[in-house]
Amino acid sequence: MTYVSDAAIDRLRAIGDAPDFSGTRYEVGEALGRGGMGLVYRARDRELDRDVAIKVTMWATATDAERLRAEARTLAALEHPGIVPVHDVGRLPDGRVFTAMMLVRGERLDVAASSLPPPDRLRLFDRVCDAVSFAHARSVVHGDLKPSNVMVGSFGRVFVVDWGGGTTEGYMPPEQTGESTGISADVYALGALLADLTATVDPASPFRRPLRSIVARATAPDPAGRYASAAALAADVRRCADGMRVLAHRETTIERTLRLARAYRTPIALILAYLALRIVFIAWGGR
Repeated sequence: MTYVSDAAIDRLRAIGDAPDFSGTRYEVGEALGRGGMGLVYRARDRELDRDVAIKVTMWATATDAERLRAEARTLAALEHPGIVPVHDVGRLPDGRVFTAMMLVRGERLDVAASSLPPPDRLRLFDRVCDAVSFAHARSVVHGDLKPSNVMVGSFGRVFVVDWGGGTTEGYMPPEQTGESTGISADVYALGALLADLTATVDPASPFRRPLRSIVARATAPDPAGRYASAAALAADVRRCADGMRVLAHRETTIERTLRLARAYRTPIALILAYLALRIVFIAWGGR
């Protein structure tokens, strides 16, 4: 019996899934990946002479078509710098539906953050929360927040992508069994994402313990024990990045003293320098 390798099967599947864009304004290029509801390709918009990303449903079913259209309508209503804009929606000759959107050039969040110091990682995460909070304010839940669905482009611009996906194991709250259950599910996923981003923070870092407390609250098993919103989670993360007291963390006396010493190190240094000079002048005048 002859066995076909997984790689060969993937190549055959890619060939079978290759979309026919004849009759459209787009010239399809290489596959970029697989989204929650379909395949994503790089394409050239001949009318506007620009590269775009195109998501195509895997099957030509009415359900898939409507889900992709619904995702496109959702994104079209979310005009935010951190949410990829949709340019076009159409149908291919084989019946499959596609959406054309901005092509994000950049890296996955976890890759982009891996070489950054903790405060800069937290500021990237804060931008993710800002986009999610914007969507939540308009009654839109992402439902599949994970590192591969957050891209960091040029100049540190953050994009949250794939708003039509299912939920990924490891980022799914205990109460969730399939479709997103609401804002608390996104808060949980954000907490899991934060845990990934900060897993390599030095245990001796002053950020380590407050971050663990933030993650613990965001990923609490009981939704009532989590942050009430992505904005509240982001606010605590900003406090941590700025050296302020984190609401989710109960500080020890030593932690509070060290935090205040770091926060006010410049005025403390000036006071100590002044006192040292006073001592020198007093000692010199006593001669």
